[in-house]
Amino acid sequence: MVGAVPPGDGDELQLTVEHESERLRWQLAISAGGVGGFDWDLLSGRLAWDDRLVELFGYDRAAFRGSIEAFEERLHPDDLPRVRQALAECAETCGEFEAEYRVVRPHGGTRWVQARGRALSDESGRAVRILGAAYDTTDAHDAGARTARVLETMSAAFFSLDADWRFSYVNAEAERLLGRSREELIGGVVWELFPDAVGALFEEEYRRAAATGEPGAFEAYYPPPLDAWYEVRAWPSPDGLSVYFLDITARRRAQQEVEAARREAEAARRHAEEAADRLRLLVRVGEDLSATLDTEEAVGRLAQHLVPALADWCLVTLVDEHGTLRDIGSWHAREELRPVVEEYRRARLRALSSGAPLYRALRTGRPVTVERSGTAVLLGVLAPGEAQELIRRLAPESFAMLPLRARGRTVGLVSAFRGAGRVPIPPQDLVTAAQVADRAALALDNARLYTQQHRMAEGLQRSLLAAPVEPDHLQIAVRYQPAAAAAQVGGDWYDAFLTPDGATVLVIGDVMGHDIEAAAAMSQVRSMLRGIAYSSGTGPATVLTSLDATMRGLAVDTTATALVARLEQVLDERERDVTRLRWSSAGHLPPVLLAPDGTVSALAAHPPQLLLGVDPTTRRSDAAIAVDRGSTLLLYTDGLVERRGTSLEDGLTHLQDAVAELAHLELEALCDELLARLVPAGHDDDVALVAVRLHPLDRPRPAEAGPNRIPPHPPTPLTRS
Repeated sequence: MVGAVPPGDGDELQLTVEHESERLRWQLAISAGGVGGFDWDLLSGRLAWDDRLVELFGYDRAAFRGSIEAFEERLHPDDLPRVRQALAECAETCGEFEAEYRVVRPHGGTRWVQARGRALSDESGRAVRILGAAYDTTDAHDAGARTARVLETMSAAFFSLDADWRFSYVNAEAERLLGRSREELIGGVVWELFPDAVGALFEEEYRRAAATGEPGAFEAYYPPPLDAWYEVRAWPSPDGLSVYFLDITARRRAQQEVEAARREAEAARRHAEEAADRLRLLVRVGEDLSATLDTEEAVGRLAQHLVPALADWCLVTLVDEHGTLRDIGSWHAREELRPVVEEYRRARLRALSSGAPLYRALRTGRPVTVERSGTAVLLGVLAPGEAQELIRRLAPESFAMLPLRARGRTVGLVSAFRGAGRVPIPPQDLVTAAQVADRAALALDNARLYTQQHRMAEGLQRSLLAAPVEPDHLQIAVRYQPAAAAAQVGGDWYDAFLTPDGATVLVIGDVMGHDIEAAAAMSQVRSMLRGIAYSSGTGPATVLTSLDATMRGLAVDTTATALVARLEQVLDERERDVTRLRWSSAGHLPPVLLAPDGTVSALAAHPPQLLLGVDPTTRRSDAAIAVDRGSTLLLYTDGLVERRGTSLEDGLTHLQDAVAELAHLELEALCDELLARLVPAGHDDDVALVAVRLHPLDRPRPAEAGPNRIPPHPPTPLTRS
């Protein structure tokens, strides 16, 4: 508190007059702006206020005592020490005074006042008076308070940085997000308090906004201890930088989770597509293997299926039963290199040493993979020469040798190569390649077994079928074509033999079933029929009746269709150049007769008669016609005319039409052409065919008929009827 100064002498009086004049000019100057003026005489202690200040402090003119005590009575207790100190310093230094303080009015309410002044000195430099002005700043403080309240209550964090990057204001949310109190932050340099912001996007954006005067917005991560993502908006001002920011860690994590889920979904989609591609590859390979009877050719095409999906180029190798290797297929993704791969295919097996990866895969039955330096590895196992030059041109970086295994044996190998531009074949692709190899191996082994079994079955079937006799001017051609399925030994049979009375007996039959039991039953039925027909010399119906009874008596438990025909001729028939045909059918298809004039007819027996093995007491009968020489008779099994989706009547019609078209052919050619036209590839039933051509007797036996084939003991000569 500044004390009162005692009165001076006359010089001091003169100074007082001058000061009073200056005070009046000061008051006049500031009253025009709504500002109140004050004059504190330090010598007398008198405090003079103008009407504006008297009103501002809640006095009336009569009540104002004109002393510094009257001023201090109205000051807010919290502001009093600070204001006293400012006035004392002003008087002691004869300098400036500035203070903002609160005025407590007598009837309640507080006003904010901003005061400024300066001290006047005498000739000795001693302060004798303080002149100044004051004005009401309550509205500004109220606005600032409202702003502060808004800043304090809003959910966004806010802080201000001054021109020296020091915190000048921090709201409550900023305290929470920054993890520091206001006391720690206010006045602190942002780069020192938050060193991880230096060199990061925070510093870059803050300095850019301050330098350009342009606001900025960005998202950035601050590491621990904050460990959070922030959305930041920075506004520059002449006083520094205002910064609003939000903690968006949860949002970013949600976005990251969504992005991770999207990536996972994308990866799952890619995996699904890759799995679908692998499945389609397996389907294509399966379809290719099953679409042809030439399995070796289909396996050779494996390379085309595996390139470029699994490899840049491939070779396919077969292994025979003796362990000999043979490359049968190759392919390259680049068309211009396919001839090079083809040349390498022809050269490599001769050049490979026994320690080559290919032979290692063959010996162990397991895949052999090389993931890098593939060219160098292969150069080390190839003999110098053409194969080495070719492998340098093909330049594989990685490869896999995959054995094709089925039923415990290696039947082939696939060599899959990738160049330097691709990663080694990944595990999932190796699994797919192994599945392809398994399918190909099984197809190869099935083909091998099929061939073996088919040859065995056909050999067994043919061993049961004797070569036909061809007596006198009769030409007999027989055909047997087994079903396409391996080991399906059928029950179809044919026979042609001479009886002691000189007749030629023709037999066609079909035991039900397609297995070894059917073949065995067929052998029994055929043998019994042959014996009965030869020894009895009876007609076809009697032969079939006896056969039915014999089958029952010997417990041959099977059913069969059969047609027995006899070509007979007595002397007068020979003289007329005709032959009598007698036949009987046990449920079999009718013979087809091609007359010399080209007419074709089916010789149906009436009424239809039962199959063998159903009822041995059934009555059977013969049918008979006279056949002109030059005619051709056809007996056949149902495999020649029955087809799925086509009626038997249509099949018989097709047969007769084909015979009519082929009537001009020699007998052997006629049989071959009928089979070619009527029996499709892959047929599922056996076909047996007996064709008899009765050449005219008035000329020599034609050369096309071949030599006579008759038993060692000729039959009884012809007699007159």
